Amino acid sequence: MKRIMLFAAVAGLLACTPQPKDEITASGLKRSDFQAEVDGKKTDLYRLANASGMEVCVTNYGGRVVSVLAPGKGGAMYDVVLGFDSIADYLKHPSNYGATIGRYANRIAKGRFAIDNDTIQLELNDHGNTLHGGLRGWADRVFDAVQPDSSTLVLTYVSPDGESCFPGTVQAQVTYKLTDDNALDISYTATTDQKTIINLTNHSYFNLSGDPSTKITDHTLWIAADSITPIDSLAIPIGDPIAVKGSPFDFTSPKPVGQALDSTDCVQIRNGIGYDHNWVLNTGGDITKPAARLISPATGIVLEVFTTEPGLQVYSGNYQDGTHVGKKGITYPYRGAICLESQHAPDSPNHPSWPSVLLNPGQPYQSRCIYQFSVAD
Repeated sequence: MKRIMLFAAVAGLLACTPQPKDEITASGLKRSDFQAEVDGKKTDLYRLANASGMEVCVTNYGGRVVSVLAPGKGGAMYDVVLGFDSIADYLKHPSNYGATIGRYANRIAKGRFAIDNDTIQLELNDHGNTLHGGLRGWADRVFDAVQPDSSTLVLTYVSPDGESCFPGTVQAQVTYKLTDDNALDISYTATTDQKTIINLTNHSYFNLSGDPSTKITDHTLWIAADSITPIDSLAIPIGDPIAVKGSPFDFTSPKPVGQALDSTDCVQIRNGIGYDHNWVLNTGGDITKPAARLISPATGIVLEVFTTEPGLQVYSGNYQDGTHVGKKGITYPYRGAICLESQHAPDSPNHPSWPSVLLNPGQPYQSRCIYQFSVAD
């Protein structure tokens, strides 16, 4: 009897104690490699799954999408985003792979803007300008995480007043939802206690071939936009939008990403070293209208982007230089991925006639982006 009681007591203790478990995701990630501590906060890996067999893995370090396992031709599954195998690798190789970008995605000229009569000077981290929130943006912060069900992850982050010199304490929430029709639905909300600016996005690097050792120049791209925001050689806007018709930026009809990517006779291609521009969307913030469509001829995987945002920043991997060894030991090459970032235009705080990025106390910030996956007929 004593033996039975002792066994029951030990069994009860074990049941209440977290058991060591080296969980491996369908995409091949080891959960324990993401269980670390950064800035005194614990990091982890969260797996989202749906009834269709699709899987998305997210870490609360930087709110990063680490893997997206999507079906292609014949039902084969492919991981279609770039990333690393562990928190240690993310820390070793600073990057924006899959990250939630804040407090302001993209660039602000000279890191300077005005709110009312006050001039705000931000940290400078990109050739005398501010990029993606400064020296330590949200990509390098640890979010609090709650997973209410197997297909949903809710991340929260409190950005204190003065962080990276931005005014106001901002309380933000990012919700990832993997739907049964194979869409990754990302919703952003935020509030502030002082006037501030905000522009949030996800910075996933897509390669729909499932082979990140290859370039994305053969992917076919369509964008619902008739104009782009022109930039100088530091990727700072230099004026109002210009028409894309007849230029390398014309994706109003589908064409390969690489078809005109190296058109060095085009000043905008030279300034961006390829595509690193804001396309001004025709969708009017209607989440039901597709903003862009990307297709891999190798796998037949189709990615459609839907967003409430007025713009889409398209980045063609111009600064990938072959130094990052990513998941499964694969080296990421030049132009090995493309980013489709829903957001307001760069340097919007300094262009009053453009859609505003000002956030007032009592005014909720809301943004949404859907990455819808399917297979070409």
